[in-house]
Amino acid sequence: MMAARRDLGPDYEDALVDSFLDKLDVEIAARVRNEVAAHLARQPPGNQPKQKDSAVGVAMGSLALGIPLTGIAVGNAGLAGLLLSWGGIVAVNLAYALGRRRER
Repeated sequence: MMAARRDLGPDYEDALVDSFLDKLDVEIAARVRNEVAAHLARQPPGNQPKQKDSAVGVAMGSLALGIPLTGIAVGNAGLAGLLLSWGGIVAVNLAYALGRRRER
């Protein structure tokens, strides 16, 4: 790169630096990929990272939505509204649980 700079002069310095950095970036990315692949190959099969369980999120979301829905339903439709809103929440959670069961 230094020889090319001497031959081309300072007018091309930015282009030479950009070219050098692009080549350096490609080389670093290749090395990182190789290191990650080697690290993953050394891990025992049972030591794979676990996926997050979203069941807790669904349950917490159901409870968070259930509070205002209960107030609205009881205020507008009384006991029937309460049963209908919580029946819907239970149905959503049941459908989610059955869907997860099929995936396993």
